Amino acid sequence: MIFGRRTAKSLENADLAPTIEGRSLWADARIRFFRNRAAVAGLVVLILVALFAAFGAYVAPWSNEEVDWSVLGQVDTMGRPSLASGHYFGTDELGRDLFARTVQGTQISLMVGLIAAFIAVIVGTIYGATAGYYGGRIDNFMMRLVDVFMSVPYMFVLILLLVIFGRSILMLFVGIGLISWLDMARIARGQTLSIKNKEFVEAAHAIGVRPSTIIRRHIVPNLLGVVIVYATLLVPNMIIYESFISFLGLGVQEPNTSWGALISEGASQLQYGTLWMLLFPLFFFVITLFAFFFVGDGLRDALDPKDR
Repeated sequence: MIFGRRTAKSLENADLAPTIEGRSLWADARIRFFRNRAAVAGLVVLILVALFAAFGAYVAPWSNEEVDWSVLGQVDTMGRPSLASGHYFGTDELGRDLFARTVQGTQISLMVGLIAAFIAVIVGTIYGATAGYYGGRIDNFMMRLVDVFMSVPYMFVLILLLVIFGRSILMLFVGIGLISWLDMARIARGQTLSIKNKEFVEAAHAIGVRPSTIIRRHIVPNLLGVVIVYATLLVPNMIIYESFISFLGLGVQEPNTSWGALISEGASQLQYGTLWMLLFPLFFFVITLFAFFFVGDGLRDALDPKDR
C-alpha cells in the first residue's frame, strides 16, 4: 500500500515537471545566425543603409534637383561639405546637393538590385525545379537551353537591350533580372534532383497529386534555404552590374542617378580636387556590398552548418 502511494506521488510529481520543448530548424538557424558577429554587423549596416534611403530625403535641406547658385562654378572651394550651408556631403559640379543625390542613388541602386534579384530567383527557381522534377528529355532540353544562354556574353546582351529599347530603369530590371536567373536555375535543379526521391514526394505522387502541385507545395518550399542564401549573394552582384552600366553612361539617366552614375561623376572631377564627390557614393557602395556578402555567408552557415 505504501509502495502504491509512493508510486502515485512520484507520478504526480513527474507530471508537474517542466516539459522540454524542441526547436524547429528555422529557430536553430536563427540562433546560429545571430552568433555570427560579422553577419549581425552586416545586417545592422543594411538596416542603416535602408533607413538612409527611406528617410534621408526628409533630412536633406536641399532637393536632389535644386541648384545652389552660390557655389556653381566654384566646387573646389565653396562646394565642400559644410553643415552651415546645408550641403552635408558637398555639391556636385552643377551645384546640386550631393547628400540628396546620394540618397536618390541609394534608393535606385537598392531597388534595381532587389527587384532584379527577385526576378532572377523566381524565374530560376521555378525553371530549375521543373527541369529537375520531370527529368529525362525535358530536363536535358531545358538545361541545354540554359547552357546556350550562359554562353552568350552577359554584359553584351544587357548593353544591347538598353541601346535597342532605350535607357530606362524598367529595362535595367528586365535586362538584369531575366538574364541572371541562369545560375539560380542550375542550383534549383541540382537540389530538386535530391529532393524528388524523398518519401513525402513519392507519397504525394502515389496518391495522384499533380506534378505542378508537387513542385509548388513540396519541392519549392524545401528549396527556400538555398534560395534565401543565393538571393542575398545575388543582390550585390545585381548592384555591381547596374553600377557598371551606369558608370558607362548607359544606365540611369538624368535627373535620376545611382551609385554608379555618382561614382562616374566623382571620378571625372578628381582633377579639380573634389574628392568628396567620389568618396561619399563610393563609401555607401562598398559598405553595402560587404554587408550583403557577410549576411549571405552568415545565412549559409546558419542554414547548412555542415558546409562550414
